[in-house]
Amino acid sequence: MYSKILKLRFPVTEVQKPLVCNLAREFDLMFNILNAGILPRKEGFMVLEISGSRKNYKDGVKYLKNQGVDVQNASQEIKRNENKCTHCGSCTAVCPTGALSVKRPEMAVDFDQQKCSVCELCVTACPPRAMEVRPTNQLFFE
Repeated sequence: MYSKILKLRFPVTEVQKPLVCNLAREFDLMFNILNAGILPRKEGFMVLEISGSRKNYKDGVKYLKNQGVDVQNASQEIKRNENKCTHCGSCTAVCPTGALSVKRPEMAVDFDQQKCSVCELCVTACPPRAMEVRPTNQLFFE
C-alpha cells in the first residue's frame, strides 16, 4: 500500500465539486482528511493522506490536477524544540494521530514523528511554542 500526505488548493470554480470523493470511487483510493478550509464561492485548501496502489495514486493526482487543483507534497514537518518544551501536555489533547502522548509515570511528553500528519494543531496549542513547522527536503512525487 502506497501512502502520501498532500496539500490541495482548490480554485473557486472547483470548490463545490466532489473531487476528493471521486478519488475513492473512481481510483480505488482511501483518503483521510487531516485539515480543511473550504468555503462556498471561495478558494479552499485541504491536507489529506491518500492511500492505495502506486498506479492509482498517480492516476488520482493526475485527475486532481486536470480539475485545476494545485497538488503539493506535504513538504513540511513538525519538530519539537526541546529547549522550549515544558511537558505541559497541551499538545497531546489536540493531536489526532497520537504522535504526541504523555509518557507515564514520568509525565513527559513523547513525540513520535513517524505518526505525525503535519496537521499543525499542536503548533497553536503549545503555550511555550515548542512545536515548530519546518520545511523538509522531500522531492515532489517520489
